[in-house]
Amino acid sequence: MKVAIYPGSFDPMTLGHLNIIRRASRIFDKVVVCIMVNGSKDRAMFTPEQRVDMARRVTAHLPNVEIDYYNGLLAEYARRFDHPVIVKGLRASMDFENEFTMASINKKLNPDMETMFLTASDKYTFVSSSNVKEIARHGGDLRDFMPRELIDEVTEMARKEK
Repeated sequence: MKVAIYPGSFDPMTLGHLNIIRRASRIFDKVVVCIMVNGSKDRAMFTPEQRVDMARRVTAHLPNVEIDYYNGLLAEYARRFDHPVIVKGLRASMDFENEFTMASINKKLNPDMETMFLTASDKYTFVSSSNVKEIARHGGDLRDFMPRELIDEVTEMARKEK
């Protein structure tokens, strides 16, 4: 069974993330969306448990997608699987530089894993969790950026943060 791991903070999950998950689920036997802690990003809006719950709800219709949480190195997490492929979405050239560097480091730490880059669909090249949070903080319309079933939660949390 060929397993893909799609890691990220997913704080919150966007339509761009969901697009990558859907596409990866057509390529691989199993896709594990791994909610991770990113220490280099600002404080998270949602707890890991909340992010896992949200991810499970928006991927429930995809039978070969699992949601997990890990607070450590991706290369270590990937050891749980036999020759996993890390799937990363790319939006712009800046994403490529960062992701290429991380793929090289991960390969050094765990030679059994590979990384595959999926370019973002055109309509999601500008969508990021950071942008979604900023729009939510200012009361903007989130319908074109994130799954509808998460909009109320994100809007409410953004109001609390203000």
